[in-house]
Amino acid sequence: MTLQWAAVATFLYAEIGLILIFCLPFIPPQRWQKIFSFNVWGKIATFWNKAFLTIIILLIVLFLDAVREVRKYSSVHTIEKSSTSRPDAYEHTQMKLFRSQRNLYISGFSLFFWLVLRRLVTLITQLAKELSNKGVLKTQAENTNKAAKKFMEENEKLKRILKSHGKDEECVLEAENKKLVEDQQKLKTELRKTSDALSKAQNDVMEMKMQSERLSKEYDQLLKEHSELQLHLCLHRSKGRYYHTAEEKAQ
Repeated sequence: MTLQWAAVATFLYAEIGLILIFCLPFIPPQRWQKIFSFNVWGKIATFWNKAFLTIIILLIVLFLDAVREVRKYSSVHTIEKSSTSRPDAYEHTQMKLFRSQRNLYISGFSLFFWLVLRRLVTLITQLAKELSNKGVLKTQAENTNKAAKKFMEENEKLKRILKSHGKDEECVLEAENKKLVEDQQKLKTELRKTSDALSKAQNDVMEMKMQSERLSKEYDQLLKEHSELQLHLCLHRSKGRYYHTAEEKAQ
């Protein structure tokens, strides 16, 4: 394996490791949000988009080069398989074809996982923000509910005081009671708005969780396909060697 493909393979292993770490269930999104909010990430953010696009371009170039190599050695393999004058060339071509296919898988999965990693970080950040907003809205709703209960208790006290005092103070108490009722209506309105906002935040959190689950399912399906492709490649190589041995025996 050349230096460039060894670097791409190392990059692929690092991507898989990061994706597995991000998918660990016992690390909450808020913890990742705190890690992403370090000052060092703020300094790197100015160069992040350029680096992201540069890596994508490099991986695309390597992927296209691997596709070209696969097509090249596949055609040579077809020609040399029908020829019996050069038996060593067939084995050499098989080796190069295997390397080109390996490089194709490495570059393709590196490119895909790089895009998945970017999307996964974005989803984790959004989920952490939604959970934080949910906590703030829940606290506001609880405070508003406590204030409404307090005003209702004061209203009951004023009603009892109104019954105990004379008629001279009845007008003043009615005015205060009316004001308290208006304040109570305002608080109920605010409580209703806060409850609606809390419900919206909960729906957003559920959508983010569903997106994360779909992403995990796609990742599992991709790993399964990768295993099947590797098994198919091994079977293809074994079959090619069997045909080559049979031809040599026939000669």
